[in-house]
Amino acid sequence: MTEVSARRWAPVVDDRDRWFAASVDPAVDLTAELNGLTLANPVMPASGCFGPELGGLLPVRDLGAVVTKTVFTRRRSGNPAHRLTETEQGMLNSVGIPSPGAARFTREVLDGYRAFGVPVVASVGGLTVDEYWRMVEELDGERIDALEVNVSCPNLEHGGLAIGTDATIVERLVTGIVARADVPVFVKLTPNVTSISDIARAAEFAGAAGVTVCNTFPGLAIDVDNRRPVLGNAIGGLSGPAIKPLALRLVWQAATAVGIPVIGCGGIRTARDVVEFLLAGAAAVQVGTATFTRPYAMSELVRGLAELCAGLGVTSSAELVGGLL
Repeated sequence: MTEVSARRWAPVVDDRDRWFAASVDPAVDLTAELNGLTLANPVMPASGCFGPELGGLLPVRDLGAVVTKTVFTRRRSGNPAHRLTETEQGMLNSVGIPSPGAARFTREVLDGYRAFGVPVVASVGGLTVDEYWRMVEELDGERIDALEVNVSCPNLEHGGLAIGTDATIVERLVTGIVARADVPVFVKLTPNVTSISDIARAAEFAGAAGVTVCNTFPGLAIDVDNRRPVLGNAIGGLSGPAIKPLALRLVWQAATAVGIPVIGCGGIRTARDVVEFLLAGAAAVQVGTATFTRPYAMSELVRGLAELCAGLGVTSSAELVGGLL
């Protein structure tokens, strides 16, 4: 199977209409405070998994925020096909972060995100430290509410390793971005490090408002009949339910290492998954792969979270953050 299709891990029942008709329990406060960014609730899309074109498939006004696809200063076409393939309990993607470039993004794309009426978090990338800094400068004066710095991009200055694997580089990079930005800066960390705590501390020391934990894990799918990798770029990023326990561990480690908010990401499908991330220390969550199987999944999570909080006897989802005993 070369493209996401059957999705064996997707729910069987399509209860979209029930969730669209439902309302959030007013007795439960879902507000999430992210060090200068206030969200009506802690649910938002992961970068790369949501764009303005999906606005007709769910009530985006229900979300805490929207996160843009990662933008680079120059246009990028991404990796060769195939770019997506199903795996057991998840999927592999090798999209390669296509980008329209900074100028076209601000001219033609950003307003589509702004039209939803919720905070907009702009994801920025770069192949060198200077390119990240230039990207942030390109967004100066634009109507965005926060930045998310994707440090999983390969660093051409250091042999192609991800920038986010080196605490010294992360500190230098984020220090420069914070100096250039007039909005909160969140740093999306790669899981492919010896110590997520060290990288999170480097981001915090550099002035980051928070960290997002975590990005995908590298994996390989093989076409046995043709004896070839399934993906055009061979290696892809594994996401979905399979990585949830790994992501939870990293969120817990990061949250215990820093005093800034952690945004949790990795395999979230249900309201109970959201609560697990909150208990591990996440102040908010991002949803990615679940949206591919159920475009309305995030709205479902918001309503389900309110119901679950009420059932757990808490009046605020924030009460659950870091509540792991």
